[in-house]
Amino acid sequence: MSIFMPSPPNPPTPDARDLERAQHTHDRDPARLDPRDLVPPRRHLSDVVVTVADLAIVTYAVEPYALMRQLPRGFEPDVHTLDDGRRVAFVSAVPFRNVDPRPRVARALRGLRLAQTNYRAYVRHQGRRCVWLFPTTFARGAVAVPRALFRVPWHGANIELDALWRGEQCGRYRLRTSSPTAAAELDMHGTLEPVGRLDGFVDEDDARTVITHPLDGYYERTDGHVGIMSVWHRPLSMKRAQVLRARFSLLERMGLVHVDQLPHSALVQRHAGFIMHLPRKVTRDDAAHESHERFHPTHP
Repeated sequence: MSIFMPSPPNPPTPDARDLERAQHTHDRDPARLDPRDLVPPRRHLSDVVVTVADLAIVTYAVEPYALMRQLPRGFEPDVHTLDDGRRVAFVSAVPFRNVDPRPRVARALRGLRLAQTNYRAYVRHQGRRCVWLFPTTFARGAVAVPRALFRVPWHGANIELDALWRGEQCGRYRLRTSSPTAAAELDMHGTLEPVGRLDGFVDEDDARTVITHPLDGYYERTDGHVGIMSVWHRPLSMKRAQVLRARFSLLERMGLVHVDQLPHSALVQRHAGFIMHLPRKVTRDDAAHESHERFHPTHP
């Protein structure tokens, strides 16, 4: 029996002016890391430190109109031009394993390993680059607490994530997720090839900043309000991967990706340290300001 479910009805069409703005975005400026993003944030009692292991970013080029239909007012796709002239937006499936999460001021909970897959779109909000987060699959049995405390759109799933590493090269990466809303199948293997310039980006720095280094993610909370999740990590050292098979039913059901569509790119990294601020509710008007002020330290 297939673990993939039929598609739901098409979502409502957004305002035509928003669609026009997304499709006719001016030539984009290449993304660059803000020097402040390289400095660890001020310590907060509520921060969580975690090792993210078996991290993969599988990215698809999608039609900007289709993505705009999935975004709330105030968010629009960050539109790129591929080498063949097509104008596209990007979305990614991001599977990984949370290893030994702990409060930043306490010891780790040794032996805790929780698999998770985030789904994100690369967007702009109030002129700033960020990501919009679609519903996440999280290890079944551990999802009730974050949903109850923070109203995050996370759903329990049976996630089987198996990665075989030889040093920093991934010899095998296999993901199987059983879920009525976000089933997933992924088979690939890594290389030692760095990210480099990806199609649609000016150079490697542009690609790495957009795809591997978004720090602020917005999402629709279970109570209907907009929330934000902020993270900090050092620049990732991801390597390219070769995809053998990839299907993500959530992206298919949303009309962003068609069955058997080849990914634009795939990247892997064995592990990386992350600092996470707890999710919180924000308004669309102050989201960008609050995120920047809370997460970055003050410099002389």
